[in-house]
Amino acid sequence: MELTAADVPALVRGAEVLGSGGGGDARAGGILVSRLLRGGSVDLLDPDVADPDLLVSAVGMVGATVVFTEQLPGGGEFTRALDAVERWTGRRAGSVASIEAAGLNAATALVTALSADGSPLPVVDLDLCGRALPRLDQFSLAVAGSDITPLALALPGGQVVVVDGGDAVTTERSVRSVLAGGGGWAAIAVGPRPLSGLRRHALAGTTRRLLDVGRRLLALPDAPGPAAVATAAGGEVLAAGRVLEVVRHRGAGEGGFGRGSLVVRDRATSSLLRLEMENEYLLALADGDVVATTPDVLAVLDRRAARPVSCDRVRRGDDVVVLRLDAPPFWHEPARLDAVGPRAFGYDVDPVLPGVPA
Repeated sequence: MELTAADVPALVRGAEVLGSGGGGDARAGGILVSRLLRGGSVDLLDPDVADPDLLVSAVGMVGATVVFTEQLPGGGEFTRALDAVERWTGRRAGSVASIEAAGLNAATALVTALSADGSPLPVVDLDLCGRALPRLDQFSLAVAGSDITPLALALPGGQVVVVDGGDAVTTERSVRSVLAGGGGWAAIAVGPRPLSGLRRHALAGTTRRLLDVGRRLLALPDAPGPAAVATAAGGEVLAAGRVLEVVRHRGAGEGGFGRGSLVVRDRATSSLLRLEMENEYLLALADGDVVATTPDVLAVLDRRAARPVSCDRVRRGDDVVVLRLDAPPFWHEPARLDAVGPRAFGYDVDPVLPGVPA
């Protein structure tokens, strides 16, 4: 499959949905991809049929997405990170994949592929999250017990840092320390590894999923009904109505991330849906009962435009549709749920996954 500039709007819209209210501004990534494509294309490889010996590096952006969007990078940051981890490992990547096929990072593998010298690198259709997640120790590689190092960080000021050794939690802390003193964000590249091994610990088909979601949402008429929005997104409606309240608390969440909540009054039933949020929407309660949780995707969309509204942009008075989309099956195993379920974010609540058979 070839991706062209015509696919960028669908990529952005789908990435906003799978960002679950976070993951950074997908539109910024879309601008970069459109600028770099210039009438060209990128090959999107199916990981189930591509060469199993193909060396793949997972790439993306980590850190403060708000800082990233204030001044867009030129794309060279991603190739610097990839070059550094290739030098460190002595392996040259024949392709790239996204660390997170959601939000801003849905575009970073494409940016890296298009910034390579010569012909664009192919992009493998898999990622390490399947939705937006805030921490490196929540990468599927880490949760499955595989190393996430060596990895390289290319900071906006030109410095490159290689992190090697240590467990995933230690790596997460080390990377945050580097980011705190280096401009707030960095391009990241994980050491190249054979597709055969990466495929076992990654989530396949995530770019195709967000493209499909984006295309269906963009095809909706103005002011579609909640049911039409849910069908297009491939999810279910939790509530549709006005946002009554938004509360935010800086630095109250796990790892110092901001935390907050919002309340939506459902227009049809007058019931109240409360969403708890950190970097993403994480928990939904209908009249006090937990009805949906991470790792399922909770998305808030503007009712008229069917455009996702992020955690940092939702406001009192917004007319919205709140959806739940199934998490990738990778996250359904109990041991993996511990890493991405509500308790991983400090909520003393068991995961509620309506789409998972009992």
